[in-house]
Amino acid sequence: MAHVKGSGKVAQQSQQKRSGKRLGLKKSGGQAIQVGQIIIRQRGVKYKPGKGVGMGRDHTLFAMQDGTVQFGQKYGKTVVNVVAV
Repeated sequence: MAHVKGSGKVAQQSQQKRSGKRLGLKKSGGQAIQVGQIIIRQRGVKYKPGKGVGMGRDHTLFAMQDGTVQFGQKYGKTVVNVVAV
């Protein structure tokens, strides 16, 4: 007989690292935002930056001014703006 208990599936799952990239919407429309805060993390340009929004080299959209987040459409694409309060 074995002297060490075999590892089960439940024990293995708790030891594994979470490998998700945590992409997606971080702030929704109408929410207040400050300079430098992230609005969206994305792969590719699904959402385009508008006024008051910058884009990082990994296509992350972030606020360049204080205000509220606003989503809109332009030429069939979703555009994200930050409107000053």
